[in-house]
Amino acid sequence: MTITEILASELMRHIILRAVTVGVLISLTSSLLGVSLVTRHYSMIGDGLSHVGYFALALGAAAGVSSGLRVALAFPVVVCAAILILHLERGGRISGDAACAIVATGSVAIGTIIFSIAGTNTSDICSSLFGSSSVVTVTDSDVITAAVLAVAVCGAFIAGRRLIFAVTFDEQFAASAGCRVGHLRTALAILTAVTIVVGMKMMGAIMISALIVFPAMTAMQLARSFRSVVIISAAVSAVSFIVGFAVACRYSLQTGAAVVTCELAVFIIAAALSSIRRRIGREHAA
Repeated sequence: MTITEILASELMRHIILRAVTVGVLISLTSSLLGVSLVTRHYSMIGDGLSHVGYFALALGAAAGVSSGLRVALAFPVVVCAAILILHLERGGRISGDAACAIVATGSVAIGTIIFSIAGTNTSDICSSLFGSSSVVTVTDSDVITAAVLAVAVCGAFIAGRRLIFAVTFDEQFAASAGCRVGHLRTALAILTAVTIVVGMKMMGAIMISALIVFPAMTAMQLARSFRSVVIISAAVSAVSFIVGFAVACRYSLQTGAAVVTCELAVFIIAAALSSIRRRIGREHAA
């Protein structure tokens, strides 16, 4: 599908605009949450919850629920999983990454078995894992949900930027200063869970967690202040989605795979530039 063909059809322009709107909003939301999660070495929660999303879709398939309602079913399942991961970590016996790994691998294993028992065809499983290759699956309700989520996350970052900064870099100090660290962690986990569920339809259960990790890691290669990291992360995420989405439409690829590949390429370039900058700095210092 060429750009000329897209622009020639009013219906296709509406469909593409709807899909791009959802994708950009989810990318921005994921990148903001990712800055805090990656800095706190807690990025695995995104991977763990995305796998739980796959398990939730499998439950919907086994129950005979339509593909549209499966996403709605995933909301409470993934949110409960986020709370479970926090509970396991607070117990002190399991680290955060280990708790995420347990939930992730267990969810994929059980979800795959459920898909097999339900007799789901391979294309449905592929779409659940890697996202739908058709932009028609994005609905107006997805746009509204993504917009509300983006406003909530952006508003939270703007209103509570000092608290988020304090908890991100020194959680113990923030707690001793009277900050409700536990409440903030729960809020971040729940917002991450909702973001993953909203983005699963387009990006896939496996790929959606990359939107949390790659933009933040790329920004950290290029910026030195927290504010700069947030801004660059959001910009990288939005631009990468648009470019990846355009490539996916042009060559009929899975949207999730194309977007993540684009983000990976940007990260590699940023890492190379950062390495060159450090080497030049050492040479000047010498």
